[in-house]
Amino acid sequence: MSVIETRERLLETALELIWQSNYSSVGVNEICKKAGVTKGAFYHHFSSKANLFCDATSYYWQVIKKDLDSIFSPVNTPLEQLENLIQFLFNSKLSDDSIQGCPFFNAGAQIGTDDEKVIEALKNLSQTAITYNLALIKALNTGGYLDRVTDMEQQARLMYHYIHGVMSYAYVRPDVSLVKRDMPEGLYRLLGVKPEFWFTTSPTWHEAPMSIKNQPSSNQRSRT
Repeated sequence: MSVIETRERLLETALELIWQSNYSSVGVNEICKKAGVTKGAFYHHFSSKANLFCDATSYYWQVIKKDLDSIFSPVNTPLEQLENLIQFLFNSKLSDDSIQGCPFFNAGAQIGTDDEKVIEALKNLSQTAITYNLALIKALNTGGYLDRVTDMEQQARLMYHYIHGVMSYAYVRPDVSLVKRDMPEGLYRLLGVKPEFWFTTSPTWHEAPMSIKNQPSSNQRSRT
C-alpha cells in the first residue's frame, strides 16, 4: 500500500471497529491487525488513538458530504429534503434487523470529558450536522410548511438531539420497525410541519450513502 492508502486504511478500519464495538474497547493493536499494517506505520501517521479518531471524524464527513449536498439540494422541495434526510438516516444507521447508530455520538457518550481533543472534534462534527438541519428548517419556513417558528437555531439543535436520542434508545429496544415508524413522525412533530403537509411527498434520494460501512477499502479501490 502507498502512504496515502495506508492512512486511509487506518481511518476506515478504526471507524469500522468503533462502529462495531466502541471507542474505549478498540485499541491500537487491534486497529493495526485489522488494517494489516504495523504499529510503526500507525505511529507514522497518528500520534495516538485519539489523534486517529479526530482525523477520522473529518474523513467520515468528507465521505458523506456528497450525499448530504444531494439530499439538501435546492432542486428538491423542502418536504423532499426532509424525506431525503429520513431516508438517509434509515440507510446509514439501520440495517434490516439491527441498529448501527452513530459511532461518533456513541464515542462522545463513552469518553465524557476525558479527552478534550476528541470532544472538540465531536463538537465540530455535530455543529456541521446542525448547520444542515438549520438550512432545512429555514427552507421549510420560507416555503410556508411550518405551523410555528420560534428559535430556528434551537430547533436545529433539538432535531439533532432527537435523531441521536432515538438511535440511542434503539440500543435498549432494538426494534427497527419502531424506529422507522417513530422517527419520521417525531421529526414532523418537532419541526412543527403543518398537518396538511405530513407525508405528502416521497424522497428523491434513493442511493445507499457512501458510508464507511459500505465504502470499498483502499485496497479494493486501487484494484478498480
